[in-house]
Amino acid sequence: MTRRFLALALSLATAAHAGRLSRKDIRTPAPLPPGSLLVVGFLGAWESWDNDRRSVRKLALDLRRRDIPGVYVETAGNHSRRTVQKFIREALDANRNRKVEPDEARAAQIILYGQSFGGAAAVKLARELGRQGVPVRLTVQVDSVGRGDDRIPPNVARALNLYQRDPGPVWGENEIRAVDPARTKILGNVRFTYLFREVDMSDYPRPARRLGVAHWKMDNDPVVWKTVEAAILAEIAAWQAAKLAMPAR
Repeated sequence: MTRRFLALALSLATAAHAGRLSRKDIRTPAPLPPGSLLVVGFLGAWESWDNDRRSVRKLALDLRRRDIPGVYVETAGNHSRRTVQKFIREALDANRNRKVEPDEARAAQIILYGQSFGGAAAVKLARELGRQGVPVRLTVQVDSVGRGDDRIPPNVARALNLYQRDPGPVWGENEIRAVDPARTKILGNVRFTYLFREVDMSDYPRPARRLGVAHWKMDNDPVVWKTVEAAILAEIAAWQAAKLAMPAR
């Protein structure tokens, strides 16, 4: 069986309820206020967009609690990528003419991250945004599972990949590559291991805790998510510095 099929089968053990994201669930204003930055995280499996027992959502809520001026944070299930894509078009439509003009696209400030199928969803959304001329500042993948999620499109400025290769049925992408290295910087392909290392799995269902799959341990590893958070906060800091360096109008 393929890695993708195994991930699909195993994810049934962790999906408590697969609530799909709807437009009314998105609290970020559209159009976005000028000079804003949007962060979107994609959950893995068939997880609900607002499952606060999963690390993608936990990180998003932590970023919101920081209340960084101009930064908006949303989460979605990987199966709700189209909803997010439609919202981003609406958010970038500053003149409300129902289309994203080239200057509106170029002004976009977006960060995407995700775990498992959510990691693949982040890359796929970045690729779709690239076709519309929309840049993405950063993508972060955590044990990403999906087709084509190893190739980072040229509209992404920076990309980070975290993965594991422990014995077990599911491995994330071990190496992401830039389609155009002149336009995309790969920050790293960072390997984690859970051999002889325990991780608190109390937020996962009992069957998943008993199986002890490394793919799930990685989703609960605080070191992994502190790394993701640090990468996102560093990108936000770079965005803030660039705003301060802009000449006053």
